Amino acid sequence: MKPKKCISVEQARELQNHWVRSRGKEIERGQGYQDTREFWFSLDELQEYINYVREESEKQKVVNPGIRVYFGAYPPGKNNREKSYSTIFLAPTKDVTNSPTTTENNYDIEPLNESSGGVPPTTY
Repeated sequence: MKPKKCISVEQARELQNHWVRSRGKEIERGQGYQDTREFWFSLDELQEYINYVREESEKQKVVNPGIRVYFGAYPPGKNNREKSYSTIFLAPTKDVTNSPTTTENNYDIEPLNESSGGVPPTTY
């Protein structure tokens, strides 16, 4: 069954194009090189992480666990690259007041990183 929050391919392209025009060009100008802007995880990696967050949250009796996506940037020299490329990491969250809009980071569960990012980036 398709999730309720799916968007069309056209909407995704519009979001990506707007990001490139409104932010990507400025980042490239500021950094002096084209940064990555897309990140890839296999379904198995994502499912493994979701299972880990769910299991650890259950141990902590977290009622409504979630995952927040953060932007990050590697320091120069990381991963054998001389440039500071962008990354993302997934951070577990927990419900504060049984409201889906009131969550806080769950620092008792480790975040997920080490995705593959395109250099140069793949356009959607």
